[in-house]
Amino acid sequence: MLDKSGRLPYPSAPMSELPKAYEPQAVESKWYAAWLEGKCFEADPASEKEAYSIVIPPPNVTGILHLGHVLNNTLQDILARRARQEGKEVLWLPGTDHAGIATQAKVERELREKEQVTRRDLGRDEFLKRVWDWKDHHGGIIISQLKRLGCSCDWGRERFTMDEAYTKWVSHVFVELFKEGLIYRGKRMVNWCPVSLTALSDEEVIMTPQKSKLYFMKYELADAPGEFLEISTTRPETLMGDVAVAVNPKDERFAKYIGRKVFRPFPHAEIPVIADDHVDIEFGTGALKITPAHDKADFDIGMKHDLEIIDVLTPDGHIECPDCPELHGLDRFVARKKAGQMLEERGLLIKVEEYDNNVGFSERAHVPIEPRISMQWFLKYPCVKEAADAVANGDIKFRPERWAKTYAHWMENLQDWCISRQLWWGHQIPVWYHKEKLEALTNAESLDMSDFEKGDIHVGIEPPADAENWVRDEDVMDTWFSSWLWPFATMSDLGENSATLRKFYPTTDLVTGPDIIFFWVARMIMAGFRFADGLPFGNVYFTSIIRDLQGRKMSKSLGNSPDPIELMDKYGADALRFGLIRIAPVGADIRFDEVQIEEGRNFANKIYNACRFRQMAGESRRAGDSAEDRGLTTAPTNLPPYHIDIMAKLDALAVNLRGAYAEYRFGEIAHLLYEFLWNEFCDKFLEAVKLDLRESATPEAREATLGTFDAVMSRYLQFLSPYMPHIAEELSVRMGYVKEGEFVMEKELPAEPLVGFDPAGAAAKAAAIYESAGRMRNLKSEYNVATRRDVRFVAKGAPAWLAAETKVLALLTGAGEIDIDGGYDAPKGTPVSLTPIGEIYLPLEGLIDVEAERTRLTKEIEKIRMEVKKCEGKLSNASFVDRAPAEVVEQEKQRLAEWQAKLGQLGDMLAALG
Repeated sequence: MLDKSGRLPYPSAPMSELPKAYEPQAVESKWYAAWLEGKCFEADPASEKEAYSIVIPPPNVTGILHLGHVLNNTLQDILARRARQEGKEVLWLPGTDHAGIATQAKVERELREKEQVTRRDLGRDEFLKRVWDWKDHHGGIIISQLKRLGCSCDWGRERFTMDEAYTKWVSHVFVELFKEGLIYRGKRMVNWCPVSLTALSDEEVIMTPQKSKLYFMKYELADAPGEFLEISTTRPETLMGDVAVAVNPKDERFAKYIGRKVFRPFPHAEIPVIADDHVDIEFGTGALKITPAHDKADFDIGMKHDLEIIDVLTPDGHIECPDCPELHGLDRFVARKKAGQMLEERGLLIKVEEYDNNVGFSERAHVPIEPRISMQWFLKYPCVKEAADAVANGDIKFRPERWAKTYAHWMENLQDWCISRQLWWGHQIPVWYHKEKLEALTNAESLDMSDFEKGDIHVGIEPPADAENWVRDEDVMDTWFSSWLWPFATMSDLGENSATLRKFYPTTDLVTGPDIIFFWVARMIMAGFRFADGLPFGNVYFTSIIRDLQGRKMSKSLGNSPDPIELMDKYGADALRFGLIRIAPVGADIRFDEVQIEEGRNFANKIYNACRFRQMAGESRRAGDSAEDRGLTTAPTNLPPYHIDIMAKLDALAVNLRGAYAEYRFGEIAHLLYEFLWNEFCDKFLEAVKLDLRESATPEAREATLGTFDAVMSRYLQFLSPYMPHIAEELSVRMGYVKEGEFVMEKELPAEPLVGFDPAGAAAKAAAIYESAGRMRNLKSEYNVATRRDVRFVAKGAPAWLAAETKVLALLTGAGEIDIDGGYDAPKGTPVSLTPIGEIYLPLEGLIDVEAERTRLTKEIEKIRMEVKKCEGKLSNASFVDRAPAEVVEQEKQRLAEWQAKLGQLGDMLAALG
């Protein structure tokens, strides 16, 4: 810090010349390689430093970087790098997810297209070999892209959810929960994906608004030929599975039909009319066809009334009904239209209406799911109360806080988790069936711990000793069943209390998207309590959703999702990081525009050019030649106010950054960094001190300015490092702010401020000069002499200290002379401005032709009066005010106010001319 002796910290190493232009790509690759070689990202479990840890939300192993990844991982990197600066031992643990459905789908598609075979043609072992080959070929892409972004993960600890050690954890958790009676197998109505051919959990189904059709049709009463019961449905293609028509017992319109029978059109059959409270009287006609095999609500009604279940759809979404040959084998959506035609041909279709409804879509396959009765494995969630209380009590803090309500609502309405998937790529269910009882077990309505105790099934991490007598369950576990163990299973092998786990668990922060608050966050909290003795993390920061300028979500199909690699090629990784975070408000969506990344590049160039400007001034004086002595020199005790001011503002920046980091206000941090460097340092300080770097300046003035520049810039680059690590490292080394072999990313933040005092109110003096200079420039502009450098200003009523600052003030205002004259008697018409340093006059003699200026102003005033008249005319027109949109009327009012203000300003200027 600068204390009362006036000592300034100077560079600790010689400067090396900066090239004329900043080339981010070369700089970024150079420094990332240097950080890796210097082991800067490696965590030491034996360290005595305070621990900071964060685990990466594992991206799909075969995925590629998108802007969501950029946002999420940049935020994590900022947190990790800031923690290192705070002197903490940091573990940022990376890894990837095997992405069961997505990865298997890609491999199966390649097999069909290139070899015309299916996975069943290959067999399980050969197919899995192909998937591993695919993973090995494509799996490293996203990791290399994260490195390109500058992510400071401990890459030596990279984990994969299908690693052998991790797989043991997953199997262990299944076995333990099964033995506790929390996992069971049963035939239930599940969400079925007809493309991926697997069950999905409720969280993997995205409800999507659709333009559907509502079919109104009629079923003839079996005991009254010619009399019909009108019903409505959005799915006529499933009517072959109708086993009843249900009405609400409170609906008087249908009371006479309850207990009677109607004819199902095809295949022709009698079905009963039943009463059930769950029927919505307001939907359609109020009479509902009941198809228990293909609708969850119908399934519940069917169970209650002991109705037959008729499945008329194949797993891949085709009609399976040989008794109705016109529809048998058709795709479900083709069959929908055909069924409507068949009803119309039979005179049973009344009408078809457009209907807006929400349809569940498979998150991965992007097709409508099918409710399907299927034998699946389910989990009753463990430690529900503990997980709910952890967030409600604030032990785990959600940011933004509003997500805590969403979390609490889900925790209060939990449904058993369908954890089995009809895939081959993933963690295979660790259950074996004895061959002698295989058929009975396969067809059993349910399986649970009682079957294990009887010896009919084996559940364990390892297969049974006489494995040849057993058959393993073919299904695999939901991918999320592996990733809910991520915070602790990545740090320690099963049964091992590793040093890493002891040091870094529970983790400090989690950064993730709100769209997986149920998929992942809630489940990790429950798993942490059940298998790791408590909280998995202390804070959860939910990122924003990135949208385009039209408010649409980014997607390949819309063509509005830019490639982050292309953006980094064009602007640099630091520019992408800074530009994106700068527009990321807490709790609100991001409207992305490439211009913002361009501004990030411009900001990097601004910092770079400021340092080049400093280098052009040459080395500062050294106190000696030795490495120990040349690090410091003595600056003048009485520094100018601009020097004290910029250092005080840097100290204020440090305080504000601490507060913003504590509240996870990342966008605000970027704004603070930008405003200080661009506005305070470059636009004000560097402009004010240019006289100190001219040949006519005294050595003491030059030394004070160079010392102040280095003191401020060296710390500023530390503050900037978490956001723009590559350029911060490059400039810190090139400017000599770190010694050879050191990295600015590893330097702890200084504990002391640069200035602990403000001699004679220096900061207030600088603020007065800067504000006054702005008003003086405006005065020049108003009278069309903005570019003149020979203007003279006269200060009246100025403070005594101004006399020492007139040269700087003249420099900042582009004036030839600043006179201080307490008795100045300004001629009539002399422009004047009231400023913090007194009345400032701009004598116009010799600068302008007063008569010509008076003529110009008079003409301008007449033009503006016409505009005012137009606006007043519109606003006095009742028809316009009443009929025009409110925003148009408001715009007209604002326009009138602006014209009136301008008119007043020009009038004052004309009056000032006399």
